[in-house]
Amino acid sequence: MSSTVSSHASAVSSRLPDFPWDRLEPHKKAAAAHPGGIVDLSIGTPVDPVPDVIQKALAGAADSPGYPTVWGTPGLRDAISGWCGRRLGAENVGHRGVLPVVGSKELVAWLPTQLGLGPGDRVAHPRLAYPTYEVGARLARAEPVGYADPTTLDPAGLRLLWLNSPSNPTGQVLAKDELARIVAWAREHGVLVFSDECYLELGWEADPVSVLHPDVCGGSHEGLVAVHSLSKRSNLAGYRAAFLAGDEAVLGELLEVRKHGGMMTPAPTQAAVIAALGDDEHVRVQRERYVARREAMRDALLKQGFRIEHSEAGLYLWATRDETCWETVAGLAELGILVAPGDFYGPAGERFVRVALTATDERIEAAVARLG
Repeated sequence: MSSTVSSHASAVSSRLPDFPWDRLEPHKKAAAAHPGGIVDLSIGTPVDPVPDVIQKALAGAADSPGYPTVWGTPGLRDAISGWCGRRLGAENVGHRGVLPVVGSKELVAWLPTQLGLGPGDRVAHPRLAYPTYEVGARLARAEPVGYADPTTLDPAGLRLLWLNSPSNPTGQVLAKDELARIVAWAREHGVLVFSDECYLELGWEADPVSVLHPDVCGGSHEGLVAVHSLSKRSNLAGYRAAFLAGDEAVLGELLEVRKHGGMMTPAPTQAAVIAALGDDEHVRVQRERYVARREAMRDALLKQGFRIEHSEAGLYLWATRDETCWETVAGLAELGILVAPGDFYGPAGERFVRVALTATDERIEAAVARLG
């Protein structure tokens, strides 16, 4: 029995890349040894309080003894549809065009499997990208394909195209006309587009646009699904709150699959999402926090000879001082500052590091002082 279990485990591990964060552990220990303590800027996990209006909604729904629905309550679907119209300019999103999910990472990891993809199918993602796009393809035994420009790909066997604007890790924002060009190409070749827009409300030097905006999609959501998360804009990473919007046929298929899998957003979280999407003030307040942290870290890095590319949106600075990313990681760890090496996101990032802005004001001030 043990040999059978071992062989199964080996088969699973051979399909997946090494978990990258394990390689960062020695540098995390080095940074933690700094007399002033570690400033961990390696992971984009929120550190600020969950807004009161959301906490109250969660607590008010705490007495939820029954199973929630996979599709969400009508009130939740109303909230998502209304937000899509107000924030994305997608006013034609109805209840059949939305679907809550249990955080966006599980969706990214399991989407190819839920769509029925497998051997012989190809899944495209940006060549500099969140690693879970590749993981999702491999879990389905499909072929992951990195791209610089998706319209240069061979469409043969290409079933799913991931867009990510604003980008993690680079913060790059795709312009409206660029998105429209990609959407037209994908429709011409029958390729389903999922657009990861989880950082859309965090534009600094650019105004990110959704793939569902009428100027991008022509008013039709055919073949298009946008992915949104409340983790960053509302500090709800611990709530696992995200949703999809777009093509009704695609979302209807996913709804049926997810019903069978019991993939239900907890009822208190659904209530919290309704409150979060109905309140813009807490988003404004959080944006101001990140603006201040971004300016402080950006100035400090530039003064230390770093060059920052893109980073016009999102919660990261994509920085280089023209050395290998691991040399930069080691040098900053000596100052007690931990950052993510760029090669976590693909070979094209081997001379960059990703510096997260998700640390308290006090920790950001400490990092700035050490860099100064």
